[in-house]
Amino acid sequence: MTTFTDVLARQLRADSARPLITFYDEATGERVELSVTTYANWVAKTAGLLADEHELERGGVLCLDLPTHWLGPVFLGAAWTVGLTVVGPDEAGTPDAVVCGPDGLERWAPYAGSMPVLACALLPLGVRFADPLPAGVHDVGIEVWSQPDAFGAWDPPIGEDAAYVVDGVPTTQQQLWSAAAAGSLLTDGGRLLTEANPASPPGLATFAEPLTKGGSVVLVVHSGPGRLEAIETAERATARFP
Repeated sequence: MTTFTDVLARQLRADSARPLITFYDEATGERVELSVTTYANWVAKTAGLLADEHELERGGVLCLDLPTHWLGPVFLGAAWTVGLTVVGPDEAGTPDAVVCGPDGLERWAPYAGSMPVLACALLPLGVRFADPLPAGVHDVGIEVWSQPDAFGAWDPPIGEDAAYVVDGVPTTQQQLWSAAAAGSLLTDGGRLLTEANPASPPGLATFAEPLTKGGSVVLVVHSGPGRLEAIETAERATARFP
């Protein structure tokens, strides 16, 4: 397994119906659960949005500026399916496109004239923003639904392509998945509870390891200690990070 596409294909063959991502927002009461199949469908649509709608190509750079949310792993998977390198907002430099949440609109909207700026409302079911967005900013909640349910890259990424960059140092897709397979956050088939952001370098393993090891991740935001323990029990988590 040297690329994200390889890893996801293996998990689809193994058990496509199992939960992969469960997301809790304790501030709104939202609970979203994506099976491996549902996740793959979202990745395909989002990859189509990036590549076909906005003409991003293998070797391009995508700045991912999202908080802890189930759409973070979706955009990671979509970026790696296309062959894009993911960077965080603190070392974005001059990316080829940006994906942000509502809190990033003020920062990124001024760049909408020079590159695609895709905004996620982070509302339940991935729906659109309730209010109009700044000129030139694309609403993911509108554009993603028209994309096909399957995606095939015309120039597929390989293991030596960079998956992400931290402090100027790239990590290839092959290095990412080798590290995930050897990681120690959870055992094979385990269920990981975390408040870490999987779309940021410190939290990346909280998604990569469960995907690689046939497990699942429970993402929780806006929760207190007592409630977090209750979710851990209800979701039958076998490991917790941090």
